[in-house]
Amino acid sequence: MSRILLADHSPHAQRMGERILRDEGFEVVTVTDGDTALLRLKDIEPDLVLADISLPSRNGYEICDYVKGSGKYPNTRVVLTAGPLVPLDQARAAQVRSDGFVKKPFEASMLIDAVQPLLVQPVAPSTPQETAGSLQTPPMPIAAPVVAPPPPPPAPPAPLDREQIRAAVILALEASMIAIIENVTDKVVLALDGAREEQAHKAVSGHD
Repeated sequence: MSRILLADHSPHAQRMGERILRDEGFEVVTVTDGDTALLRLKDIEPDLVLADISLPSRNGYEICDYVKGSGKYPNTRVVLTAGPLVPLDQARAAQVRSDGFVKKPFEASMLIDAVQPLLVQPVAPSTPQETAGSLQTPPMPIAAPVVAPPPPPPAPPAPLDREQIRAAVILALEASMIAIIENVTDKVVLALDGAREEQAHKAVSGHD
């Protein structure tokens, strides 16, 4: 079973990501900030890290840079994530050698499509210079371009809510009925006043 470390400060994003990934059979560990993510790396040695680029303490770029550059996690992939209003810095993502990018809120098919191929494909073997642990002039890796997923298709119009329409109709009818009742009441009062005046006039005439 592949193990995924989900680093996100949003409780909603954590719940959504955890549910989607666990439904696919992945083991998921969640953290809410970058420092905790680095600590949990040592504990769980995840196969993949989902790191939000807006994390507090250490952001997703910094986590990715550490995972890719420390040499301690050669088989761990890193996918950056971001909220709907947060743009991805593609140059920086390439610089830290991110393996992919997913926009939030998490949508099941897009998240699985981004994660699953990375866990199936083996990580490319390191070069002799990299395995030697030289810190002087390590070869510069060729960073794969990070391509943002295409925007989702426009959402279909929301279905009509019968109860909301019914409530609006009731309010409109109530307003109309009040106007009708007031109008009819005025006419009845006028008619009754006229009848009373006529009776009073006849009574005075009879006495005369």
